[in-house]
Amino acid sequence: MSLRLHNTLTRQTEPFAPIEPGHVRMYVCGITVYDLCHVGHARMMIAFDVLQRWLKASGLRVTYVRNITDIDDKIIKRAVERGLTIRALTDEMTAAMHRDIGALGVEAPTHEPRATEHVPGMVALIERLEARGLAYRASGGDVNYAVRKFPGYGRLSGKSIDQLRAGERVAVLEGGKEDPLDFVLWKAAKSEEPADAKYDAPFGPGRPGWHIECSAMSHALLGERFDIHGGGMDLQFPHHENEIAQSDGAFHLGSGHSFVNVWLHNGFVNVDNEKMSKSLGNFFTIRDVLQHYDGETVRFFMLRVHYRSPLNYSDVGLDDARHALTRLYTALDAVPPVAADAIDWSEPHATRFKAAMDDDLNTPIAVSVLFDLAGEVNRGRSPQAAALLRALAGTLGLLQQPPSAYLQGGSGLDEAAIQARIAERAAAKAAKNFAESDRIRDALAAQGIVLKDSPSGTTWVKA
Repeated sequence: MSLRLHNTLTRQTEPFAPIEPGHVRMYVCGITVYDLCHVGHARMMIAFDVLQRWLKASGLRVTYVRNITDIDDKIIKRAVERGLTIRALTDEMTAAMHRDIGALGVEAPTHEPRATEHVPGMVALIERLEARGLAYRASGGDVNYAVRKFPGYGRLSGKSIDQLRAGERVAVLEGGKEDPLDFVLWKAAKSEEPADAKYDAPFGPGRPGWHIECSAMSHALLGERFDIHGGGMDLQFPHHENEIAQSDGAFHLGSGHSFVNVWLHNGFVNVDNEKMSKSLGNFFTIRDVLQHYDGETVRFFMLRVHYRSPLNYSDVGLDDARHALTRLYTALDAVPPVAADAIDWSEPHATRFKAAMDDDLNTPIAVSVLFDLAGEVNRGRSPQAAALLRALAGTLGLLQQPPSAYLQGGSGLDEAAIQARIAERAAAKAAKNFAESDRIRDALAAQGIVLKDSPSGTTWVKA
């Protein structure tokens, strides 16, 4: 089966074929860097990281663009509060983001443009929309998009134009809008805003609105049409709806084409069945979670749920993910490693794994195949089966550590201290002092260290 993806625009799971054979061009809306990333951001990052990995595993070349929003009301407010320049704040938060998502195994995109690097392109795009009668200059100095002049507005969200509400990030009558649905393309500068929040433009000093940045950056790096546009489900409206209005309004009116072929959106992360978000105050930062769970466990926890389904965050779920991932690494630990060959997709486990991933990235089924294969490794101790397990998991960004590194990680004791206790226990056993041997084993167990005896000696794993 060839790859099929669920297109939010058509509400159908469709066969995927890139515009340019063999080359996928993909844009994902990234982070607004004013604070540390939370677990909802982690889910988005992991979902699209898995997509780009699977596209590559399927033999396709991928140009992956994931932007950074580094000019925004929240950024300006936070920079002023902390007495920092906007660039100093956004550099700090971008570095923090890279550290946190790096711990989750998220690979770097091909391009990671910053909005502030593309302001001239945004100005040019706004001028083009103005020339086409889709944008107007308001009395307060803003430039707004005239939503009702764009045919088909609301297709992505599936609502008629009169059912839609105004964009969440702007007040209904702000900036002299002619219609409550109109949204801002260029925000006129305010006297109280810092100088580094202001850019020169033919419309007057100011800064770009939120929506225009992605239209400009995707056009600059991927062209007028590309294959996949993704982001969290919360971006479907108004952000992505407005991107369609901007990009199609500027380049595709009357052409019969849209600037994106496939729209993908990942589901929310919930806490007590309510969406996790900073605005609701029910969020956990990635850094908070990484104090208690390693990055691969967090990644595995998320991949056990389909990317479009809601994911309920809980320590119970993370604990279960850690124990399940331990089972996979334990299977690999029991077999000497061998060099992995290219995956033979005709092998029955590989065939089932591929069928699951080709079915709109069905990672829960793909993960179940990994456990079936791990069972076979445990029964037969086959190095080839273990190599296949590691290779298949690698397409998900899993099982790439040496097994001992995962199984022994986070024990709270250093390796030398544990090995010294193992040596003391071995000496006690040799002296037939079994009570002392048992005491050492139990003391280590109380500290989360499980000893495993074999003819070749004693090894250990964290509980």
